[in-house]
Amino acid sequence: MAFENPSREEIKEILLNAGNIAVVGLSDKPDRTSYMVAQALQQNGYRIIPVNPMVSGEILGEKVYPSLSDIPEPVDIVNVFRRSEQTPPVAEEAVKIGARVLWLQLGIFSEEAYEIASKGGLTVIMDRCIKVEDSILIGKRS
Repeated sequence: MAFENPSREEIKEILLNAGNIAVVGLSDKPDRTSYMVAQALQQNGYRIIPVNPMVSGEILGEKVYPSLSDIPEPVDIVNVFRRSEQTPPVAEEAVKIGARVLWLQLGIFSEEAYEIASKGGLTVIMDRCIKVEDSILIGKRS
């Protein structure tokens, strides 16, 4: 069966019910897309959990973890800023930690990651920007 993203209404529900968003590949450089997207989500009330094995300390005031498995609390959405071919292991880890959603950013698509995550019970969104979807579907939270 061919992959199809959830409907806009389903995506809206996912965002409304999301608390913790682990951002895999979040850069500590403010000019990078991952940083700008995470910052916008944080400013709109989401809790961002940076995941980047190359960075220690904090990004956007939050402790950075080397992997999803190192995060000591539940994760609702795993938002991925990695090349498509690097996403299957991220999908496996997302299943292992019990995340609810695997979200591959705009330009990222992997049938293999989709199959791993969906078989593990996760909702999968691919080739969509979470910041854009949040802006369109939710807007500014009060």
